[in-house]
Amino acid sequence: MWDEPQALNKLSGMLAGIAVALLLFGALHYMLRLPVFALRTVQLDTAPQRVSAAEVASVVRNELRGNFFTVDLEQTRRDFEKLPWVRKVDVRRHFPWQIDVKLEEHVALARWNGSQLVDTHGEVFDAECGGASGTHRPPLCGEAGQVLPTLNGPDGSAADVAQRYSRFTQMLLPLGQQIAQLSLSPRGAWQLWLRDGLKVELGREQMEQRLARFVTVYPYSLGAMHKPARYVDLRYRNGFAAYLVAAHG
Repeated sequence: MWDEPQALNKLSGMLAGIAVALLLFGALHYMLRLPVFALRTVQLDTAPQRVSAAEVASVVRNELRGNFFTVDLEQTRRDFEKLPWVRKVDVRRHFPWQIDVKLEEHVALARWNGSQLVDTHGEVFDAECGGASGTHRPPLCGEAGQVLPTLNGPDGSAADVAQRYSRFTQMLLPLGQQIAQLSLSPRGAWQLWLRDGLKVELGREQMEQRLARFVTVYPYSLGAMHKPARYVDLRYRNGFAAYLVAAHG
């Protein structure tokens, strides 16, 4: 090979090409790390309602690594999604030294099984609720200062229970009643409690039909009585049973 000029020329050309590629790579590597490309700004698209500025600053200060070109956007997204109340995050580069962050927060629909929260998408999440006065979180988790209802159910049923809650809430509007608690038992039976203390037994089938019948006849039956009802069983084919508060005196 060493006495073949054509082969030597080909080898030398290949080596020269590799050398040029390495030089270009080194130059690019150097340029990408110049101070001019250091990250200077993290821009939020809107001001968060539940996430504090201190929590956002902590992620930027402690988790953000690299410059405009080398920052790991996927890791940055995951770091922001670890914050309480954050549901989803979108992170994009904005040349030459900024990244844009779009935070989507959970909107709490109810308390879930006493220890967690469930949002309007039926997703269960962990976050503090009912913060003390003076903290960055509002004293109540509900929108417009509402007290959150309680939803209960087996693991994996949150989306179904949340959907039923929204549907039952709409059905009760003509009565001016609100749901304080809705529960799904492991055997599939539904119960709800209204804010005035009335417990309603819906059973395991035809729940909406039963509740619709109750809403229709309530003003002419229980609503017209002087004794308030504390328990209503709707698991009857053509009616329901009501248990009234005993009179004292």
